[in-house]
Amino acid sequence: GSVTDAAAASLYMALGANFIVTPVLREDIAVVCNRRKVLWSPGCGSLTEIAKAEELGCEIVKLFPGGIYGPNFVKGVKGPQPWTSIMPTGGVSPTEENLKGWFDAGVTCVGMGSQLISKDIIANKDFDKLTQSVANALSIIKKLRS
Repeated sequence: GSVTDAAAASLYMALGANFIVTPVLREDIAVVCNRRKVLWSPGCGSLTEIAKAEELGCEIVKLFPGGIYGPNFVKGVKGPQPWTSIMPTGGVSPTEENLKGWFDAGVTCVGMGSQLISKDIIANKDFDKLTQSVANALSIIKKLRS
C-alpha cells in the first residue's frame, strides 16, 4: 500500500524499507526520508508539485494516477524539465502497446500493481505464473529501452 504520513514512513524504514512511495507530495515524509537517506517517490499531479518534489530532494516522481494523465502529460513535463525522472503508476499494464507509450514519452521507469500481479496469482500462490508475468514485462521493457 501507499505511505501517507511521516509516522508510517518511519515505521516502514525501521522495518527495513529501502524506499518509500506515497500517493501525494508531503514535506514531512520528504524530511524523514532524506534524514535517513531513503529514496522516496511522491505522487504528483502537476508541474508545480513535481518541481516542489525535486526541490525537496526527490529523485523519481510518481505520476499518479498515471492512467488519468497519460503519456502526453509526461511529454509535456519533459519539455520544460527534461531532467525530471517520472514513474507512472495506475494505468500501466504489462503490454507492449501500453509500455511503449510510456517509454516513448520519456518515463524513467513504471510501477505496476494489480495489472501485473493479479488477485488470482496471490490467492492461488501461483509463484510460477508470477515469475512468468514479471519476466514477460521485463522482456518488453528491455526491448523498448534497447
